[in-house]
Amino acid sequence: MKKAPASGDGNIKIVLKSGKDQSLHRLHPWVFSGAIKKVYGEPSDGEVVDVYDNKETFLGTGHFQPGSIAVRILSFVPREINSDFFREKILAAVDYRRSMGLAGSKSTNVFRLIHGEGDQLPGLIADFYNGVVVVQFHSVGMYRERDLLTELLTEIPGIPVKAVYNKSENTLPFMAGLNPVNGYVYGAGEPSTEPVLENGFLFGVDWVGGQKTGFFIDQRENRLLASKFSDGRTVLNLFGYTGGFSVYAMKNARMVHTVDSSAAATAMATKNIALNFGNDSSHESITADAFQHLDESRGKYDMMILDPPAFAKHNNVLNNALQGYKRLNMKAIENIKPGGIIFTFSCSQVVTKENFRKSVFAAAANTKRNVRIIHQLSQPADHPVNIYHPESEYLKGLVLFVE
Repeated sequence: MKKAPASGDGNIKIVLKSGKDQSLHRLHPWVFSGAIKKVYGEPSDGEVVDVYDNKETFLGTGHFQPGSIAVRILSFVPREINSDFFREKILAAVDYRRSMGLAGSKSTNVFRLIHGEGDQLPGLIADFYNGVVVVQFHSVGMYRERDLLTELLTEIPGIPVKAVYNKSENTLPFMAGLNPVNGYVYGAGEPSTEPVLENGFLFGVDWVGGQKTGFFIDQRENRLLASKFSDGRTVLNLFGYTGGFSVYAMKNARMVHTVDSSAAATAMATKNIALNFGNDSSHESITADAFQHLDESRGKYDMMILDPPAFAKHNNVLNNALQGYKRLNMKAIENIKPGGIIFTFSCSQVVTKENFRKSVFAAAANTKRNVRIIHQLSQPADHPVNIYHPESEYLKGLVLFVE
């Protein structure tokens, strides 16, 4: 039997097939199961392992998991994965956000603190809501470190954390059999609707019952851009959730309608409008199906915001998703007033920028209206894209001018 590589720290060794190491040499942080030649030992789900090439040269250390993505690399240099390692990574993420003007901002106290691969901590998401950190674990390896990570998140200098809420029931692999339960893991459990501040606007956030961690933080800069285009316009915020885009649009718009299929979401949108503008009759929350509302709205709006949930979370439904984006954008382009503005988005990671743009192009071509792209949008600085991991650029958007 081939001798196992010498162990420096006792980690199980994984050796890749010849030629399957190139992505790691390019610092891509995923090892796919099909690239593995040999596993020395029987790693458990979430265990730290070392990865070697076919010549047994060290490539990286990461968390093992059964499935297509077999290892998520934490370090490309030999490192012990311990409290010092995680503290260093968390502090680097915070320092980066300080340099971006977020941590410590007087006008914004809600931002993403840790963004998985973008902060070299694959499997960990942490969002900061004015003193409450909401964490989501996407890998068993990170979940196994939850107590240590919670402790470290409460010790960040200059970032006062009064509570940590673990919201991982629906983010961890089902086959792992962990049966996680959402709940506070630090602090007394502050009310989840306490308002937060974003670019000077107030928002109530329900991180317990809301989608994702409670608020779509990744649209912050795109909301700000939308407010500049909404001057004097009649605005439709479709799939409007709790009214993030609506609040920004209300600053300048003549009228804003927030449409969502969830009555709880539209009720929160109404509250968010009231937090910032009182009982302003120029806003209306409407609980309705998005496509049906579009069908009934020809010529009613001269600005539309289309921010649907992910139409595709896996490649096996990609074609259906692209058809969904095409159908949605075609209806919007058909129905908007001449001279209208459309903000259209996809948050599906498996939908590339090119595929999304082709879907919108096909939608526009079917309407035979003249359409210009005036902005191409992505996620903000607190959702950084690791240049070696293009998959982390999940949010893409276009701003269209429709004649």
